Amino acid sequence: MSRYLITGGAGFIGSHLTSALLAAGDEVVVLDNFASGKRSNLEGMGGGLDVIEGSILVEEDVQRAAKGCDGIFHLAAVPSVERSVREPLANHEANCTGTITVLDVARQHGLKVVYAGSSSAYGDQEVANKHEELRESPLSPYAAAKVAGEMYARSFANVYGLPVVVTRFFNVFGPRQVPDSPYSGVVAAFCFALLKGQVPIVHGTGEQSRDFTFVGDVARGCILAMQTPLEGCNVINLACGGSHSVLDILNGLKINAGVDVEPVFESARAGDVKHSRADISRAQELLGFEPQVSLLDGLKNTFDWYRSVYE
Repeated sequence: MSRYLITGGAGFIGSHLTSALLAAGDEVVVLDNFASGKRSNLEGMGGGLDVIEGSILVEEDVQRAAKGCDGIFHLAAVPSVERSVREPLANHEANCTGTITVLDVARQHGLKVVYAGSSSAYGDQEVANKHEELRESPLSPYAAAKVAGEMYARSFANVYGLPVVVTRFFNVFGPRQVPDSPYSGVVAAFCFALLKGQVPIVHGTGEQSRDFTFVGDVARGCILAMQTPLEGCNVINLACGGSHSVLDILNGLKINAGVDVEPVFESARAGDVKHSRADISRAQELLGFEPQVSLLDGLKNTFDWYRSVYE
């Protein structure tokens, strides 16, 4: 049995990671300021869970949460591209300053870190599959901040010998994602609109494609990244290796909803990437990672959850 700290553990991805670790018999400390994370996401998870309300910007909070832990999953962030365009300084503080604070505490305690990176690091590069050897090309303040976090991770591995795995996420979806915020992910927003009889909104043409990855697969990949012995700083894509357009997603969800409604098309959002598909060969080779949930099964699972909550 191990004890792990998860920053942002009450959030969408963090809460799924929390439940997966607890189910495996590990202990979990969640550090969350509950700005976007929800206490309800952690309800019913049983023993082995400690929850600390605090901030990754306050070293004392991170120190207290890290005490007695065997590793840190750093997921706390302000994850919205759109919000980062509107509030670049707040984005920098949470995603850069917060990350170096976590890394420095990990250095002091000698703890391995799994850092939630982002596929936005790649930007719009003319390659079929985004692989880890590509040069970073961030298009938004959010992407730039996540890349800055990666640079700090690499420097800490180089200077202090801190083991870090940067897991680059590709459009994660699933239950518990906030569906009714201006910054909601497209799957959650579509589910909410279809259940509430609202017209779905598509930004851009809808032909932009993404590597949509079910949250349970991402949680499992993060655990593999923590438990697999790796030296230095390793950057690893966590995704399905597939490609589907935003309109493909909407059509799949309309089947689950049993409705046929045409979306409203609005202007593309600044900083959005047109196409993003992962090369997951490094995750397969280093971690033994294979996605287990198909897109159709993931969409059904997700829509059924939103229906149980909002209908």
